[in-house]
Amino acid sequence: MFELGLIPAAGEGVRAYPATTWMPKVMLEIAGRPIIERNVEIMRDAFGIKKIVIITGHMAEMIEEYLGDGEELGVKITYVRCPNPKIGLARGMLLAEPHLDRPFVTILGDEVYLDSNHSQLQPQDQDWFAWCAVHRTSDPRRIQKNYCLTITDGRIVDLEEKPDHPTGDMLGCGTYAFQPSIFERIRATAPSQRSGRVELTDVIRAAAQDGLIVRPFEVSGDYLNVNCLEDHHTANHLARTRMFDGFTTSLVIPAYNEEESIAHVVRDFLDHVDEVLVVDNSSSDRTAELARKAGARVETVSLSGYGDTIQWGLDNARGDILIITEADHSFRSKDIGKFLEFLKDADMVMGTRTTREMIEQGSNMGGLLRVGNIVVGKLIEVLWWGQEPRFTDVGCSYRALWKSTWAKIREQTKGTGPEFSPEMMIEALRARLRVIEIPVSYHARVGGESKHSSGFLHVSKTALRMLRLILAKRLGLQSH
Repeated sequence: MFELGLIPAAGEGVRAYPATTWMPKVMLEIAGRPIIERNVEIMRDAFGIKKIVIITGHMAEMIEEYLGDGEELGVKITYVRCPNPKIGLARGMLLAEPHLDRPFVTILGDEVYLDSNHSQLQPQDQDWFAWCAVHRTSDPRRIQKNYCLTITDGRIVDLEEKPDHPTGDMLGCGTYAFQPSIFERIRATAPSQRSGRVELTDVIRAAAQDGLIVRPFEVSGDYLNVNCLEDHHTANHLARTRMFDGFTTSLVIPAYNEEESIAHVVRDFLDHVDEVLVVDNSSSDRTAELARKAGARVETVSLSGYGDTIQWGLDNARGDILIITEADHSFRSKDIGKFLEFLKDADMVMGTRTTREMIEQGSNMGGLLRVGNIVVGKLIEVLWWGQEPRFTDVGCSYRALWKSTWAKIREQTKGTGPEFSPEMMIEALRARLRVIEIPVSYHARVGGESKHSSGFLHVSKTALRMLRLILAKRLGLQSH
């Protein structure tokens, strides 16, 4: 039925500040993929559309460079630049008129549809003017952000943009089907007194009231119009939750001469993840042997330090979700569930050992060390204030992240020792990723002493390495 598609993506996205200061809103990722890419795929898969026009404006180059000519997605993309995104959606659509001489589908570039039924939008009658997607909701606030409509005998007879007092449970969405005559109607519609722009809903409303056939199409699945960052977080949570049972998890354990504890750690975590990967940095004791007997996948490497070992593990772990823990049994599997739940809402989840009630007596977490970790965490907050981070334990190595998150920061991580811990946090911030902290329990280690925090000398050396890296990153002395 449809051969052509239109995706308006020129808006400045001011309500999604500060994210839209460094990328167009349509490039915000949902479960690892930009919103606009998802909508290109809906056009391709649900409608069989191969020719798509995208209207770009704010940071147009980023969209055009990412999607290219569409060949990798199996479509042909034509770009139309909107020199002034403030003209609004309807007038912006006029720029694409020369490319749309047949009925076409329009999907706004900043809307998220999950498991939708777009393929069922197949008009049978020939005299229709427009179709508008609608979605049922019990939350009138969502309708206030979009538009409401009145439906009589299967036809839309009235629409209202961003109503103050919406009626009914139908939320107007940003998926439409139009005849090319929509452009003539846009030119004939006066600007809204409220916004000063020609509103697309006003164009459709006038057509419906003039007797043209405008029909509703009810969209199933989850739908969200990403207006602000909170909408973005909500959409990410919805998408990841829908997919979560299909994700696999890998636990990465860096180890060096931990024969007293390693088997306990492996057995504790083995039933809670899909893979336990012990990265043995050429231990001189039985660490590798005991870990393997306990059920872990063991890889022996020869690397320069703790940070190197973790990075090797993250590079070679097989899971979609990567979890890091220590080989000394100071962390426990009972916190895995918390990490996984919060990963639905974040790109990286850090543990924090600052809740006294969750710190076992005898653990290596004295007052001075606790305060030091807090101070360094606050230093990172101040130095990267624009990213709005909240850190209280820069040295906690119990953390979880998506494999896609690791791929985004991998080339920027250089720390070979304990400084790799804050480096992960910093590079995630620099990549504009969402990082949150959750409290975890902390126990006395099994066997030996920590190589990085067992005594004032080791603590001081670790702190200096961390501070040197943090300042170098902030001052641009290390590459991005």
